[in-house]
Amino acid sequence: MAANQVVSRTVIINAPPERVFEVLANPYEHANFDGSGSVRGQLHGPERLELGAKFGMRMRILLPYRIENEVVEFEADRLIAWRHTGHHRWRYALEPAEGGTRVTESFDWGTARSPKALELLGYPKRNARSIEQTLARLKKLIEERTG
Repeated sequence: MAANQVVSRTVIINAPPERVFEVLANPYEHANFDGSGSVRGQLHGPERLELGAKFGMRMRILLPYRIENEVVEFEADRLIAWRHTGHHRWRYALEPAEGGTRVTESFDWGTARSPKALELLGYPKRNARSIEQTLARLKKLIEERTG
């Protein structure tokens, strides 16, 4: 992954890595913590993701559409990433940290079929803001459930 084609943000969540990963690996949960406002719910797929798992989501950016995703990186309780036809990736890396789990979400457009087009359309900057909102929502969701 080219560092200049990845935007990442990090948050500490007051919960163990396995609890955070449980939420991330459940595609039915994604709309509950998405900070972009584009994820509207799951169409199909397993209840728990694993390497190679495919899942479809209902989305909306200006107009409703559907997207198919595939898990392309997976290490239980540590790392999960998926991509769709454009091949750019959304990645979550988890590390134990004082006070819980350090969660780093990344948007990696270096793996995209057309990274320059994504840059010209402003996706990296827009996704940086969405990642910040997603991590805040994820933190709140998990910490409220954990108590």
